[in-house]
Parts: sequence; C-alpha cells; structure tokens
Amino acid sequence: MYKFKVNKKLALAIIASLSLNACSNDNSANQNDSSVVLAVVNTVLPAAQAADYESISIKPGGFNLGKVASEEEIAGWHIEVSPTHNLPPGGGSAADGEDLFEDECSSCHGSFGEDVGRNPVLAGGEGTLKDRQKPERTVGSYWPYASILLDYTHRAMPFSSAQSLTWDETWSLSAYVLYLNDIIEDEDFVFNAESYSQIVMPNVDGFVRDKRPDTHNSRCMKDCKNPKEINVKTALLGYGSGAEDVVEETKVVKGHEIGQKVYDATCRLCHDSGLAGAPKVDDVLTWEHRLRQGISQVHKHAINGFQGQNGVMPPKGGNMELTDEEVKAAVDFMLKDIEK
Repeated sequence: MYKFKVNKKLALAIIASLSLNACSNDNSANQNDSSVVLAVVNTVLPAAQAADYESISIKPGGFNLGKVASEEEIAGWHIEVSPTHNLPPGGGSAADGEDLFEDECSSCHGSFGEDVGRNPVLAGGEGTLKDRQKPERTVGSYWPYASILLDYTHRAMPFSSAQSLTWDETWSLSAYVLYLNDIIEDEDFVFNAESYSQIVMPNVDGFVRDKRPDTHNSRCMKDCKNPKEINVKTALLGYGSGAEDVVEETKVVKGHEIGQKVYDATCRLCHDSGLAGAPKVDDVLTWEHRLRQGISQVHKHAINGFQGQNGVMPPKGGNMELTDEEVKAAVDFMLKDIEK
C-alpha cells in the first residue's frame, strides 16, 4: 500500500483563492491585477503553514478506477473470427446468400459486387495488385483469409444495422461473395466451420509478417527537427480512399495515357469538384496563376505536397507508391489544354 498525505485546509484555501480570483475578474475593469495576486498569496500561504495532514492509502498497480468486466460484457466484444479461432456456428451456401445479398447489400455493393458510388468493389481485380497506379483490392484479389469476410460482415454489415445478421446469414453472404470471385465454384457448397479449411484465398501468400520490434527501439534525441517547422498534412482523399471508384474513366487522350490513368485513380475526385481547395481542371485562371511560378514548381508541389491559403495538396495526392514521373504525367494531363 502507498500512503499519501492530503491537506484538507490547503485544498479549501485554494478553492477560496480561486473564488477570490473569479470575483476579481468580474470587476477587472476597476481593479489592479497585483491586488488579485496578493489576495491569493495571503489566502494560500497561511493555510499551507498551518496545515494538518491526513494519511490515505492507494492500492499498488492502479488508481482505484473502473471494475472487472463481467463474462457477459466480455462476450459482447469477443466476436472476432480468425482462421484458427472462434469460427462461428451455423453455415450457408452461395445459393442461400444470393437473395439475401440483393436485399441487404446490393444497394451499396451492386448485385454482383461491382460497387455503387463510393462503396468498395467486392469482386474481380485478379492480377491487378502489381499495378501501382490502380490496383483493384477486392475480396478475391487482395484478402488473404476468408475469416476476414466472416468477421467484417458480421461485425459491421449491413452498414445501417451492424451485427443484425445471424451466423447462418453471415456464412451465406460470405459464401455468395466468394462465389462472385470464383473462389467457391458450386453455389450449393455449404460454407461452415467444417468446410472452411477447403477455402484458399488467391492472395494468401501475398502478406508477410512484420518482424520489426514494436517497443524496443532506442530514442535518438539528436538532431531533432524543430516542432514549429513540422507541417502535418492529412491525406484523407486520393488513392486508397475509394476515390478511384467514384467516377468512370474518361476517354483516353493520346500522349497522356499514363498521366490520365494516374489522374483517374488518384487526382480526379478533388480536381474535378474542387474538393479540399483543389483547382478544378477547367479553372483556367487559377492554373494560369499557378503556372506563373513555372511548371517545374507546380510539379514540385504535386510531388512533395503543398499547403496554401485555399487548400491542401497531399504529397503525390496521397498515393506514395507513385513515382515522381507518374505524378508529373498526371499534372501534365490536367494542364494539357492550358498554355504554359
């Protein structure tokens, strides 16, 4: 047990001094600040000198806060599913999940997982992960384990009523999504805990374990950058945010194939609408003003990022996998109709 001494009189004196200070603020127009300080000192110091202390005890290892979670409370959180742990009861087939998917999921994800609006594409994308400009990360092309589909569907879907699905419905919907990706080929195949091991995702070997330590790095504390010079930029938009799926790609412009592909995948959401202060592609006056500093400077801002009075340009539009040349190509595509 650790013992601490609490000075009740001193605590009361501090409260009284704060009250004096508050009262003085109400009449601050006619009172000198030094008199407030003097009143606080005259109140606190005599109480501190005449203080008597009372010992209290605190249990080691905590602050006497909270309580031990009950089994019922733990069960409410303990719903995770992994390839080797907590595979749920029940089961279902793709045939069972087709109508359910149409009722519960198609309004956001399309009848065949093709997406609606900004919602994720669920099917397709095979062989696209090596495309740095626009990989299609779907359940079939990217996810390494089918358990992720079970876990996320049950935990978070449908979006408007998460955790409303039964485990049978979760198995059935997951089977249908796997069927859309040709991972399950028989629509009557019963997907459950017993048959789970038969499902091998195409990208199961596409991830490696990060063996770098989390907590054993030593602090350098040398040659540190001045915090005032650090400008934090949050790239909420651009590649990876769903922006690449918002709009259809435009007709390919000869000589700007690479730049247009990067633009459609990473830049279009902001530069088509002016979101986040981005100059629209057809805003000739704004671009001509930017080009007064030279095209090389415009390229530099697009690559390294830039924060101006009217908005923020994240480095490489938030897609750090792009090369500098690919970013320049996207800028040149946007400026193709503007005299430089």
